[in-house]
Order: sequence, then C-alpha cells, then structure tokens
Amino acid sequence: MNVMTNKFVSFIQSAIIAVLCAPLAFAAAAAATGNADRVTVPLSDPTRPAFIKAHLVNGGITVKGYEGKDVIVEARSRASEEGDKESHGMRRIPINSTGLEVEEESNKVDIGAASVQRAIDLTISVPVRSSLSLHTVNDGDISVSNVDGELDVNDVNGEVTLSGISGTVVAHALNGKVLVTFNRINPTKPMAFSSLNGDIDVTFPADLKASLVISSDRGEVFSDFDVVLAPRAPQQQQTTEDTRAKGGKYQIKTEKSVRGTINGGGQELRFQNFNGNIYIRKAGLKAR
Repeated sequence: MNVMTNKFVSFIQSAIIAVLCAPLAFAAAAAATGNADRVTVPLSDPTRPAFIKAHLVNGGITVKGYEGKDVIVEARSRASEEGDKESHGMRRIPINSTGLEVEEESNKVDIGAASVQRAIDLTISVPVRSSLSLHTVNDGDISVSNVDGELDVNDVNGEVTLSGISGTVVAHALNGKVLVTFNRINPTKPMAFSSLNGDIDVTFPADLKASLVISSDRGEVFSDFDVVLAPRAPQQQQTTEDTRAKGGKYQIKTEKSVRGTINGGGQELRFQNFNGNIYIRKAGLKAR
C-alpha cells in the first residue's frame, strides 16, 4: 500500500505546478454563458478513445459520458460568500472569469484553470469511450457517470462518486467518501480504492472474479460476495531484515493487510481505509 501513499503525496506536490503550467488553447473559441466559460474541443481522431486530464487546486469536477465526438468543457467561477466590512453597502462587482485553459493533441485533452485561488467548477462532457485523470485539492467533489475507460481519480478534501462505470478505477479521497458503481470491469487490470476519513463503497457485477487485499485501521469490512480468506501463514505474511552486522537492527514486520478471493480469484482489488468502513457490494442485491 506504500505505492498508493507515495502516489498521493506526489500528487499534492505536483498539483499546483500542473495547473499553473497547463498551456492555453482554444481561448478565442471560449464563449461566455452567464458566468461560465464554455469550449468545444474536437478530437484529432474521434474513432479512437479520448484521454482527459483535469487537475484543479480549488473546485469540483463533474464528468458525463455522452454519445458524441467532441469534448465539451464548461467552467464556472464560484461566487465568494465572504463579506467585507469596509464596503459599507457598496455593490459587489462579480469576478466571473475562470482562466479556463484547454489543450488537445492526439486525442489527449488537458484541462486546467489559471484562477488557482478562486474555486472553479468544471463540467465536462466526454465520449463514452474515454479515460480520465481527475485531481482536485480543495472545495469540491469529483463526480463521473457513464464512462468506459481507465479512471484515475483523486480528491483531497471532497468526495468521489463514480456511477455507471466500465473499465478500471484507481480512486482516492483523503477526507471524503469513495462511492463507485460498475456496469462492467476490465478483468485483466488491477484496481485500488482508498480513503483516510470516509467510507469506501463499491458495487461490482455479480460475476466478479477477484483477489482482494484489504486494510482497515478503525473501520469494518462488509461484503455481499462469498469471500474466501487466505490463511495467514507466517512465512508469507512477514518480512525480516537484519542489519546488526552493520550497526543496525534486527526487524520483523508482519503484513497489515487481509487477503482473500471472490469466485476463485482474479484481478487484484486493493482497499485501504483508516477511519471508515469498506463495503464490497454485489450488483442487484441492495439498493443504496
């Protein structure tokens, strides 16, 4: 699970750089709709799947798959709710600009916002066959629906909701819930779901075949599936390191995770939580 932790740390370090340095394109085509900026981005090859990257420092991201060929991006600047004691009844002049920045090359669409201090909400319509990299840090949730591809989703201070998804998912919410519902999965690729302070709730197709790696510090784990737990053989669950000859220590570490299989095993599914429950659901059995 250290790989997931390192990935999360590296995301925080790179998020601001990625947003500030995203190149500006299609700016002349941006049309103001109320307080929103809207652009339509034609793909280089609409017959191939698209890859959409949207990274924000402040704001939320909503992505919807649709039966179209273009990527449509709408950005709205969230109005400030803070008062000003020095205005004395003066009228507020709204700052509606978003600094929306979009670039497309070879079906790769990079979306960002130059207004890094003001919360910007993105609504993105994408062809159903699209892969996504969606990251945000503050003041917003991430929501995705009706997309078939590889999803990498990371929200530091918000919730992650993925519904009607096909393909693969790596989803992390540091301070929020992770809620995922699959229509279909790619049985050849591993997936991972993690949260520090929030439940993880994932619904899979009933014919799921998977190998589970589960870690939970303060929460419980529940499943509709018949999960066969692997025996905790000492030689398989611990590592030993002896550096006493070099002035070091003799260390034994026991694996923290629990392992098991569903329907005989298959692709690896990792679940990691600290302060929340984990729900591994079978589609068609329980309503949310």
